[in-house]
Amino acid sequence: MIEDAEHRDFLSNPEIIKNYLTLQQIGVFKHIDKLHKDIKDCRNLLSGAVDIFNKTTIDEILDAAVWKISDQFLPSFITFLWKPHRNREDLTIKSYKDHKLVDLDVPIRTIVPFEDFFRSFPKPIAYEIFAYQLKDSVAPGVLQPLEQLNPEILIPIMGPSGLYGIVMVGRKMLVEGYTLEELFFLEQIMSFLSQAIQNHLHYEDSVRDVKTGLFNHGYFMNRLNEEVARTKREAEVSSLLVMDVDNFKKFNDTYGHLAGDRILESLASTIKQSVRTEDIPSRFGGEEFTILLPNTPRQIAWLVAERLRDAVASMKVSWESPLPQVTISLGVVSFDNRTNASPDEIIKRADEALYQSKENGRNRTTVWGAGLLFRIQRGQHDSVSASA
Repeated sequence: MIEDAEHRDFLSNPEIIKNYLTLQQIGVFKHIDKLHKDIKDCRNLLSGAVDIFNKTTIDEILDAAVWKISDQFLPSFITFLWKPHRNREDLTIKSYKDHKLVDLDVPIRTIVPFEDFFRSFPKPIAYEIFAYQLKDSVAPGVLQPLEQLNPEILIPIMGPSGLYGIVMVGRKMLVEGYTLEELFFLEQIMSFLSQAIQNHLHYEDSVRDVKTGLFNHGYFMNRLNEEVARTKREAEVSSLLVMDVDNFKKFNDTYGHLAGDRILESLASTIKQSVRTEDIPSRFGGEEFTILLPNTPRQIAWLVAERLRDAVASMKVSWESPLPQVTISLGVVSFDNRTNASPDEIIKRADEALYQSKENGRNRTTVWGAGLLFRIQRGQHDSVSASA
């Protein structure tokens, strides 16, 4: 390495050799060694920051932080307590040992009781000190799940909205305790992690629907325009699903708008579980949803729609009083380089197919065909001419 060559050149300098004992006695060499270590730590910190900022999902960001912390300290474990929704108490837990995800059988439900403390002390802290500071200010039992894990260090992930999460780091495998320099390193890594998460959340806020977590209308339209252009350019076939909750107004009128919101949230969760990574599920507006299916021909799109329809028909919506079974109606349209239709026209065709599903009794899928609306039900493939 360049710095090793420079170090050897420095030590072989005749003046250095001549005054070696004096320089050693006054601590010059020890100071140089410390500078070398500081430079190495700074490089590790910068490489960690680059790794973290290059990631595009929360999971990738957390994984990059785990690798950097693990390589630097060899801790017995690292656990992230993460709030995926900033305005809720929902908690996601990811725990790692030897760089691998492991199940964490500890009932940690929330980190909200710790928010006030970390707002006033947003730095890595020894767990013993943390527990002592909070023992009289939190409800009995709140700290017990953390004690079961026996962390050595707690590190808050802070942002403008408060406490995003907490990182728990176990004791080091090879040596005792964390030095002040190591705590500083952890604090800096967490500052990079926090900023990367904030950037990700700001981006997600710009493309996601707040209520459902699906993509919003603006993002969907951008992706549909891109997909229409791509299918024309590459002679591929893609499809669009449009769906609507059957009799949704009755749910709102009978059970209230909060129940209606819960139905939309449950439907969104079912949609997420039913699509591929490359698919674009979105909330088009109100109770209407869309799924853009790249590289998907009409028949496969119909199968996707039918699987989703079945999944929704068996979906259980948690509510204070039993709700009637939720069903959806769907319209499907496919497009390729021969379609010669704009994105707006493609949406219109999918809506026409959806309208036919509603007219024919709801809880069914209708596929729009070239000049025809193909009503496809399980076990039969009857074609019905569209009105001119």
